[in-house]
Amino acid sequence: MAFAISHTSVDCIDAFALSEWWKQQLGYEDAPGDPNEPGHEECWIQSPETGHAILFLEVPEHKAIKNRLHFDVRPTDRERDAEVTRLLGAGASLLDDRRNADGTGWAVLQDPEGNEFCVLRSQAELERATAT
Repeated sequence: MAFAISHTSVDCIDAFALSEWWKQQLGYEDAPGDPNEPGHEECWIQSPETGHAILFLEVPEHKAIKNRLHFDVRPTDRERDAEVTRLLGAGASLLDDRRNADGTGWAVLQDPEGNEFCVLRSQAELERATAT
């Protein structure tokens, strides 16, 4: 292997606010000994289980076009539709609903700064679909 991905970086207007929003949605935490605070231009959050990290970086320009890279998230403790409802209540917005009547598909949402992410079916939903 030539290299490994260290972390994912997200450009944003308010690094603290967006890191706090994603921290709540993903169950991530601040780096030990390096808490994020309002006004920080760089905010790091990480998974307590896997160590995967996301770095939020303030940039002067607002998002202008579709993301070329985005998160696909899979609910771990609820089904896809319940997770979509929860995220909408937490401040996300629905951009494109690609869910199908047969349970396949996904929902494209936007975080509070307009970054797209997709909500997939849970592992339990996938297993039920392949068992039939």
